[in-house]
Amino acid sequence: MDLLEQVLEGHIFEADKLAELYEYDIFVLGEVANAIREQKYGKKVFFNMNRHINPTNICADVCKFCAFSASRKNPNPYEMTIDEIIAQAIASYKKGAKEVHIVSAHSPNYSYEWYMKCFSEVKKALPDMHLKAMTAAEVDYLDRKFGVGYQKVLEDMACAGVDSMPGGGAEIFDEKIRRHICSGKVSSKRWLEIHSYWHSIGKMSNATMLFGHVESRVHRLDHMLRLAHTQCDTHIVESKNGGFNAFIPLLYQRENNFLNVQTSPSGQEILKTISIARIVLANIPHIKAYWATLGANLALVAQEFGADDMDGTIENESIQSAAGARSKRGMTQEMMITQIKDAGFIPIERDSLYNELRVC
Repeated sequence: MDLLEQVLEGHIFEADKLAELYEYDIFVLGEVANAIREQKYGKKVFFNMNRHINPTNICADVCKFCAFSASRKNPNPYEMTIDEIIAQAIASYKKGAKEVHIVSAHSPNYSYEWYMKCFSEVKKALPDMHLKAMTAAEVDYLDRKFGVGYQKVLEDMACAGVDSMPGGGAEIFDEKIRRHICSGKVSSKRWLEIHSYWHSIGKMSNATMLFGHVESRVHRLDHMLRLAHTQCDTHIVESKNGGFNAFIPLLYQRENNFLNVQTSPSGQEILKTISIARIVLANIPHIKAYWATLGANLALVAQEFGADDMDGTIENESIQSAAGARSKRGMTQEMMITQIKDAGFIPIERDSLYNELRVC
């Protein structure tokens, strides 16, 4: 029995062995991954109506891969007020957005109370809007800055109205790679602990992986395995009571940062990574091909290689576009639906927890 067959039968291997899956033909991996996604979701491709808001780009940490935070490569610092954030959220809600996604830099200027007031005021103004906020890296930063413990940060977030957490800050879990690309940021162990605790209080989150920079294939598989193990430890897999909703492989963007990576992965390498994720992460329901990093065309192709989600309309995207992604103005609902249909799939508008709202 070959490796792929053994993985499909549930045999457990280490990351270095699983990395051999990359040696399979892309169409073999794609066929297997697509069969898994079709068994789960048929020809459905999910998307949501969402708005990204990034309150500030002034950051206490320095990550080499980041083009968003204010630095000599991005000498345009800004800070938003709570009123400005609420105004943007309300404007998007009136246009049909059902989720506001608030992720920021690690601000040395905002107080702990500012964050919790921001979330509670947004929720007060828009009680029907799903509030997704605070990466585990931000949670860790607040813990380190104010000494309150990450558990209290998460409990206060929940009390302030945060409904779910995004998956940012994961990057690559290998600590040697983290020291090179994001020294000083949350450790992989703490990132996983933060999400585990969030799950334990009945909340859902996503998980990302930044790939295509200085990591190896083994590092990617190690990353996926740690997520799979964390999901198993939650004991509430495939439920709406806590756990990872989706895995999101984020393609590293090469412009305007200090990592100095000269080439991007090939389309085949990207699609193989998505297919392998669908094959290996059997206990994470959804694989997202995030169009903001992949581009809409490749994200649509990825729906035939194991992915089942495109993310959302976004409306305004600042983090990936700062590094060269063509996602600054988001994507209209009409364009999202048309592109999914033209690719031969069924567009499904979902909410933030993957409840199906309508067939488009």
